[in-house]
Amino acid sequence: MTSPGMLIAALVVAIAIILFCIIVLKLNAAIGMVIACLVMGLAGGLDLLTTASTISSGFGNMMTSIGLPVGFGTILGQLMSDSGAASVIADKLVSAFPEKRSIWGLSVAGFILSIPVFFDVTFIILIPIGITIASKIDMKMCYVTGCLTIGATTAHCVVPPTPNPLAAADIFGFDLGIMLIVGVVVGFITVMVSNFIYIKIHDRGIWNDATDINQSSTVAAELVANRQAEDPNKPKPGMFLSLLPIIIPVVCILFGTLGGAMFEEPPVICTFLGDKLIAMLLGTLGAYLVSLPYIGRSNLEQSAGEALKSAGVVLLVTGAGGSFASVITATGIGDAIVGLLGTDTTSVIPAMFLAYGIGLIFRVAQGSGTVAGMTSMGIMATIAPMVGCHPVWIALACLSGGNSIGHVNDSGFWVATNMSGLTVTGGLKTYTLGSFISSVCIFVLAIVGALVIPL
Repeated sequence: MTSPGMLIAALVVAIAIILFCIIVLKLNAAIGMVIACLVMGLAGGLDLLTTASTISSGFGNMMTSIGLPVGFGTILGQLMSDSGAASVIADKLVSAFPEKRSIWGLSVAGFILSIPVFFDVTFIILIPIGITIASKIDMKMCYVTGCLTIGATTAHCVVPPTPNPLAAADIFGFDLGIMLIVGVVVGFITVMVSNFIYIKIHDRGIWNDATDINQSSTVAAELVANRQAEDPNKPKPGMFLSLLPIIIPVVCILFGTLGGAMFEEPPVICTFLGDKLIAMLLGTLGAYLVSLPYIGRSNLEQSAGEALKSAGVVLLVTGAGGSFASVITATGIGDAIVGLLGTDTTSVIPAMFLAYGIGLIFRVAQGSGTVAGMTSMGIMATIAPMVGCHPVWIALACLSGGNSIGHVNDSGFWVATNMSGLTVTGGLKTYTLGSFISSVCIFVLAIVGALVIPL
């Protein structure tokens, strides 16, 4: 039997191995996580064969649960982008706000589009609109980039079917509909509050156009020119059709959750439609039907293939996260952490700060929010049953920590910085500051929810 101290030491070594593989050796995060699994399993008292089988089963269980839904969601988002549906949603939401408040509409559009679409695609779609808004009302770029970052990163952090919140329900063992409802509510409040705080900070004059704008960059101007060069007569779907691929899976998942809450034995149709695989399949089929008249039958397969190029890396890392979580559980590390740190670990506040702290450390060290969130959730899932709150709040603490401080080792940082025509300091004052404010807001709301809303 491995001692609690040895288990904690093994976990520390495993985490160090993941960071070393990613940061120093430049290996794919999934490779680093599997190597860490081997070390953690053997040091934690598992034999070679058990460690290997636990890694495989953890990966397989995670892929069984979310592999197809994530893949379908990626295709759905790509089809929305290629058909113009995403642009329609963006234009309508931005125009719904008064001109002086249009960046709030831009942020809300980023929030909605990042539910089915990856952050970089959302940002590329919306930043030309933001630049146009900034030039029209003489607004500094810091407001546009930061508010757009807040909206897009918040949805990507807490609202399924993005990979981390989709995996959270399985890792912690609760209904996906709960994650969806809580994620949307917490996410929307976060966007509103974070935008207000972010704008107030920049109103105090921390921005300097001379040092924070990349004077030699032409990317922002080219994006606007490309958008203006688009054929205004090119047909695009209407607002309702554009939203349909997002609405279908959301309604299906909520239908399943309501069925489970209203009936002791939910009707088969509720359980069937509420299954995330079926919900995402129907949403993706809806995206195909909406996109067909606008991109043509021959381009549908090309669009799906393009989507799956980016999905492959995400699925690999997410599956490796499932392996890491399974090995951690098999070693009994949760009891060891509770025994070593004392009973306070099972209290809500210490547990929430531990979850946020692990996610934050991983995000700062290696950049990927997916890796940070998955690692934090894998560790905290072993402690969650002993904490006196619903696990969705612990999941949110993990996810908010993983969304905390994105900087120069984060690909999203460079997308936001380069596409906005900013310098590194400009990126830190916009993307980094915006995502950090968002993460703190999510974390505070998670603590409030854990303390106020009963199990």
